[in-house]
Amino acid sequence: MRVEIVCTGNICRSPMGEVVLRHKLAEAGVDGVQVSSSGTGGWHAGDRMDPRAAAALRRRGYDGSAHRAQQYERSADRDLVLAMDSGHLDTLTRYGVAAQLFARDDVPDPYYGEDDGFDEVLTQIEKAAGTWVDRLRDQPGPKPDRSPTSG
Repeated sequence: MRVEIVCTGNICRSPMGEVVLRHKLAEAGVDGVQVSSSGTGGWHAGDRMDPRAAAALRRRGYDGSAHRAQQYERSADRDLVLAMDSGHLDTLTRYGVAAQLFARDDVPDPYYGEDDGFDEVLTQIEKAAGTWVDRLRDQPGPKPDRSPTSG
């Protein structure tokens, strides 16, 4: 299963979503799900995550240091595309992608706000990621052997 999370520049919301969802899937023992992120625009391609986003993640025990921004590629093969807000969803729909919203409500862009906006966005992302873990856990397909004798 390949999941991609999309925002505008891939330096704030979507990489935070990627880091948190990957972490929560691992904690829940959900194997076989690859999580990536991208932006609808390419102006930040190759850049690190916004330092305020990375700091918010670190404060809660996540590591986003390996992230490098990338632009959404229409030709890439994905099973699930998650948009951070309805604007991204509209863009992806115009691309012909059957995307869904990451969270119940739009995840606001903290880029032009104060540092605490990143913490608020992270709280919303953590909650939504927990919901996606439950959904992805219930996906059909081979499940790892979790018996006491498996090695």
